Amino acid sequence: MATQPQTNSMAQTEKIYIYGASGHGLVCAEVALSMGYKKIIFLDDDTKKGLGFNEGLEKYDIFIAIGSNHTRKIIFEKVKKAGFKCVNLIHPSAIISKSAKLAKSNILIMPQVVVNASAVIEQGVILNSSTVVEHECFVGEFAHISVGAKLAGNVKIGKQSLVGINACVLPNISLAEKSILSAGGVLTQNANKSGVYVGVPAKLIKEQK
Repeated sequence: MATQPQTNSMAQTEKIYIYGASGHGLVCAEVALSMGYKKIIFLDDDTKKGLGFNEGLEKYDIFIAIGSNHTRKIIFEKVKKAGFKCVNLIHPSAIISKSAKLAKSNILIMPQVVVNASAVIEQGVILNSSTVVEHECFVGEFAHISVGAKLAGNVKIGKQSLVGINACVLPNISLAEKSILSAGGVLTQNANKSGVYVGVPAKLIKEQK
């Protein structure tokens, strides 16, 4: 359930686990430091990259820094079941309307993001650098709005969908769950089938079964 955002979110523990020791993990770590965390502890299933996760770890705040929407959801559910608190990471430069509603779990809001009036952002969402989410938009669980993408007013993005780099969705348009809008694509009509949409205007080229 989405709640009122805390645009001045600060560290709740001095240390934070970043689950995912990749390039995406690095940028998540920088957002965490900008919020006041003092120490980053990287976790990774590849123990050559980071500390392996187990339920006995000290219960610091944790953030799942995995780009794959499906994998991020699976790991999120694993760490929540183990009793860890998945926090939001919100860069101080982000502009978030007071009337926007953000879930409290594992949302990433990167530098220069704009979230406008009455937008709803569900848990596990990535709003990457310089994205714009306009008024009354809805972004479903574990979706990813990529760098520079723009959602016009009253857009609906289904859960676990990906809106590619510099893609645009026109007002009052919906993208079905578990879909991909390609980089630079422009969605001009409702995408009711889960699949891959490419081009200007974007067309369905592959349906997800």
